[in-house]
Amino acid sequence: MDLEQQLAAFKVVPVIAINRAEDALPLASTLVENGLPCAEVTFRTDAACEAIRRIRAAHPQMLIGAGTVLTRDQVDQAIEAGVDFVVSPGFNPEIVSYCQRRGMPMVPGVNNPSLVEQAMAMGLKTLKFFPAEVSGGLGMIKAMAAVYPVRLMPTGGISPTNIKEYLAQPSVLCCGGTWIAPTKLIDEGNWEEIGRLVREAVSLVQQA
Repeated sequence: MDLEQQLAAFKVVPVIAINRAEDALPLASTLVENGLPCAEVTFRTDAACEAIRRIRAAHPQMLIGAGTVLTRDQVDQAIEAGVDFVVSPGFNPEIVSYCQRRGMPMVPGVNNPSLVEQAMAMGLKTLKFFPAEVSGGLGMIKAMAAVYPVRLMPTGGISPTNIKEYLAQPSVLCCGGTWIAPTKLIDEGNWEEIGRLVREAVSLVQQA
């Protein structure tokens, strides 16, 4: 399956910030064992690259994205660590172009028609809608879907209370979820609670 098909199959991707690389493997195992073998590990922490490297080595079957990628150096680090795709919060043509030259699938962030058109002009059809809720949420998605043939990954403000509404929109490919594995629970090593949240998310998206 290509990236779009994989994301559509999962329907939700845990968006994760890991402060300690040693937490990467128990977290990945918790995701896999509870039915969600995918993750977007954000470059918001210094441990991100090493965390991705460890997850890739231990769980080669996982779908792993690098999130909050803002620079060429971070693209290089993500590729070296073994990611399947790169995600950015905004749309930077320079970074998109660099990912394309390196053969790395990228899902840049957009939140208005002008950015969607710029992304389409570079051949992109799968885009992150961020920050989703504060950018108009479902209303904005429906308005853009009426004119643009793109698939969106809403992230930011998605929760168990609204994810099924988002997934009900044909233009929504999947959702990014920060609530599934909160940094606080990762720092505490509370894998039992994270496992419960993962199972809850899997159950919700299966109903969508």
